[in-house]
This record gives sequence, C-alpha cells and structure tokens, in this order.
Amino acid sequence: MSENVTEKELVQRIIELETKLSFQEDLLQELNSHVITQQADIDKLTELCKLLKDQYKEIVSSLPDAASGDEVPPHY
Repeated sequence: MSENVTEKELVQRIIELETKLSFQEDLLQELNSHVITQQADIDKLTELCKLLKDQYKEIVSSLPDAASGDEVPPHY
C-alpha cells in the first residue's frame, strides 16, 4: 500500500469493505435458504419416486404372467 494514503482514505476503504461484506453475508444467507428449500424438494421427489417404483412393482406382479401370452397354441 502506498505510504501517501491518508487516514480518511483508509477509513473509507474499511467502510466499503464492511459494506461489501454485509451484502455478501445477506446473499449467502439467501442462497442457503434456497438450497435448504431445494433439498427438501429433492427429498420429497426421491420419496415419491420410491413410492411410484413400489406401486409399479405391485401392479406388474399382480398382472397375469406375460410369458404365457406368447405361447404357441396347441394346434400348431
């Protein structure tokens, strides 16, 4: 830093840095809030996918055996 910097200039620079830090802290808090919300949404969607997968397996297992529909009729 230059030795010609006055005390008033140093105070002004410190104020600017504190102001920037304050805005960054606010932004970080806002971003953190969004991340928390998105993670909750991801968790809900993951649970929904699991439920849908389980329901699909249940439906498929309750259907008649698909292999029996491909059998050649006895008269061939």
